[in-house]
Amino acid sequence: MFDFFSDAANLEKITPPWLHFRVVAQSTPQIQKGTLIEYRLKVHGLPFKWRTLIEDWNPKHQFIDTQLKGPYTLWHHTHTFEVKDNGVLMTDRVRYQVPLGRFGKMVAGSLVQKDIEKIFNYRKDIISKTFG
Repeated sequence: MFDFFSDAANLEKITPPWLHFRVVAQSTPQIQKGTLIEYRLKVHGLPFKWRTLIEDWNPKHQFIDTQLKGPYTLWHHTHTFEVKDNGVLMTDRVRYQVPLGRFGKMVAGSLVQKDIEKIFNYRKDIISKTFG
């Protein structure tokens, strides 16, 4: 499973089609600590460019990506992989903040939360279908 997530192109496969998500550039041939990845996507029809840094890379166990440019003020995503009962338990932990502080949270916070839940539920379904 870690190998699947080690290929940025697979992000397109597990991201809902309504986001029109595309990987447009990667700074290294293989993902590793320090890799920069550029994406394009649409959120509610609005186009965004997203640049992420692979901040931590511990093959087979964990990696962390942090947004450097994109729709959030903060996006820090930890992916952990743990061998468990003849399978792999994958856990996503995301810390994020919407732009515009309290005002942004008040206006868009619940919408963003619902969007993120839908995205990760979609990923869960695709991963389950892919890996059983």
